[in-house]
Amino acid sequence: MFGKRFHLFTVYGFKIRLDASWFVLAVLVTWSLATSFFPVVMPNLGRPVYWMLGVGGALGLFASIVAHELSHAVVARRNAIPMRGITLFIFGGVAEMDAEPPSAGAEFRMAAAGPIASFAIGAGLLLARAFVPLPPPMVALVGYLATINIVLAFFNLVPAFPLDGGRILRAALWHRWQNLRRATRAASRIGNAFGLLLILGGIYLVIGKGEFIGGMWLALIGLFVRNAAASSYQQVLLRRALEGEPVRAFTRGDAVTVPSWLSVQSFVDDVIYRHHHKLYPVVDDDRLTGCVSTDDVKALPREDWHHRRVADIARSCSVENTLHPDTDALDALHAMRRGGRSRMLVAENGTLVGILSVKDLLEFFALKVDLEDRDGA
Repeated sequence: MFGKRFHLFTVYGFKIRLDASWFVLAVLVTWSLATSFFPVVMPNLGRPVYWMLGVGGALGLFASIVAHELSHAVVARRNAIPMRGITLFIFGGVAEMDAEPPSAGAEFRMAAAGPIASFAIGAGLLLARAFVPLPPPMVALVGYLATINIVLAFFNLVPAFPLDGGRILRAALWHRWQNLRRATRAASRIGNAFGLLLILGGIYLVIGKGEFIGGMWLALIGLFVRNAAASSYQQVLLRRALEGEPVRAFTRGDAVTVPSWLSVQSFVDDVIYRHHHKLYPVVDDDRLTGCVSTDDVKALPREDWHHRRVADIARSCSVENTLHPDTDALDALHAMRRGGRSRMLVAENGTLVGILSVKDLLEFFALKVDLEDRDGA
């Protein structure tokens, strides 16, 4: 979902990140507010004032989305749902969960927190505009931010997963059926249909009304909702397939190993170029003595490859590249994704058990879904 992300600040222990795509939204919002919205709402203020209001509106939207997602995160923490942080991107923001809610009630409370926060912000701003003396430009800005928060709340209450309303719907179905997978599948289908409706609406605006920018934006939001609905359902299936399974069940015992005495040149020619992996276990007398990667090779000047050994560049294996056989497979997958690794070593008591790869985990997941996912029960 995300590309390059920037860490902005931390609030209540939650990291607030900005995806590079957010800058596109910021520019579009600032431009549209400064050139179209505020000149109509508050005429004769002058171009510099309109651009200041446009920037203020974009910053206010940023703060509103952070507040919306932060409310999700705070309630999630209180309901024992692990959260990685909050990321803002071109279509808004998302509070990133590491696991599904433990109960339908926890899901409901977490999902409802966002719209409640947005409604509260919108109502507070409307009261401020009504009772606090403000200069005309600020009246326009506060009015816009009040409106955008209320719109944000109503849009998120649409019962289309993974929007907040869709999560509330999933919580209700989960409570009724006592089956998270079935509830997610039903909510995701509604989310998929809603996304398709947005796409069709966008096409109509472009073709029927000639509103290219508005139509394309609506269609892109619809495409995002459809993809997010499908992805969210797949995440539930993935968690159910892997959670509680030890990594030893997916570990390959035919790991390619290298001895510490091997020259770096031979390691490159005979091992790396042949097997195309980035990380290799160093094994001597059936004992795991270290780990060596292509990054370690690149750090050594090429002219030294012939007379330096693997032992000279290998490093001690660590929790960043090595797992215990009893590690939960889902936790292992999260660790590999966070570290950007496709493979990790599996070792116990200084002995190499094998290699765990993302590919093996996903192949098992695909096979299990193919065999069991017939009616979504």
